[in-house]
Amino acid sequence: MNTSPEDYLLPGAGTSINALPKISLHDHLDGGLRPQTIIELADAVGLALPATDARSLGSWFSAQADSGTLVDYLKTFDVTVGVMQTREALVRVAREFVEDLDADGVIYGEIRWAPEQHLARGLTLDQSVEAVQEGIEAGIALVAGAGSRIRIGQLITAMRHAERSLEIAELAVRHRSNGVVGFDIAGAELGFPAHHHRDAFDFLANAFLPVTVHAGEADGLESIRGALYDGRALRLGHGVRLAEEIVIGREDAENTYVTLGPVAQWVRDREIALELSPSSNLQTGAIAAWGADLLDHPFDLLYQLGFRVTVNTDNRLMSSTTLTQELALLSDAFGYDIDDLEVFQLNAAQAAFLPLDEREELADAIVAGFESA
Repeated sequence: MNTSPEDYLLPGAGTSINALPKISLHDHLDGGLRPQTIIELADAVGLALPATDARSLGSWFSAQADSGTLVDYLKTFDVTVGVMQTREALVRVAREFVEDLDADGVIYGEIRWAPEQHLARGLTLDQSVEAVQEGIEAGIALVAGAGSRIRIGQLITAMRHAERSLEIAELAVRHRSNGVVGFDIAGAELGFPAHHHRDAFDFLANAFLPVTVHAGEADGLESIRGALYDGRALRLGHGVRLAEEIVIGREDAENTYVTLGPVAQWVRDREIALELSPSSNLQTGAIAAWGADLLDHPFDLLYQLGFRVTVNTDNRLMSSTTLTQELALLSDAFGYDIDDLEVFQLNAAQAAFLPLDEREELADAIVAGFESA
């Protein structure tokens, strides 16, 4: 079992954020490897690394990812994907991923990953999904053996710059009874709109498999519009640039007004969840229009206006973070207390790609855990 991540205490209350029950909706499998695991897997396949000890390698990832652009940020995945090309590697990475989520206080997590990127050493798409599910189940069993409980679902991701989205959508539906709870489109956003994958989205709609789409990170409102219209997205991966359509004006010295554009109005009124990842959004330049500090992030604006905001890590390795840390950073920046943190988790429970009764059970577990904190 991995050691527990650094804990944080809520100011004033002294409540352990790590101990609070949490839900993780936007967390990439190839962005959450342990540095020591990368070293060992790379040695097994003869892959050269930029550093040979775990601490230095972890520092390299966070430094490289802190580039200010999504394109440069994504280059770090050449290393992690490079060591995830065998069944044994996928099983191990998935198992450790689950253990690390549990150590962070996560009670339900959705793990997203792109099977099409893990076929270089002979695995088929189906074999790769089965390997990840094997690792997930092994991790759940280890967690249970230690007296804890966690639930995990796979989000099967297609790469938006590739031509396999319909095939990947069919793969996701094929494995919906074997751990898959939904579908995602990821990768370079700018220049690769959702409508390029309309056949896949049509297939998923006909199969009634939930969809989330990366949008509003490296591209703006048109990308979000495409995710909603072409992708029929129930959640937006990041979606932070939705704030471009929020206009704040001043009536007089004491009163301001807020105007939402049609896309923002639609997202708020239909409670489409925003999978916000504060540290990652800073690293990739997703909030560059507002500034370069967490205080500049539109998270609080979206929250105060009633959007269904959720807090996520995106890539724990690249951002050198945990869900506990992301919540602590937001609390420090915007003065959130335990009630705010509970809202974020209840938002995530309501947006999880699970049946209604199971989402209600998650919400009950969140409420019970926060009440006893």
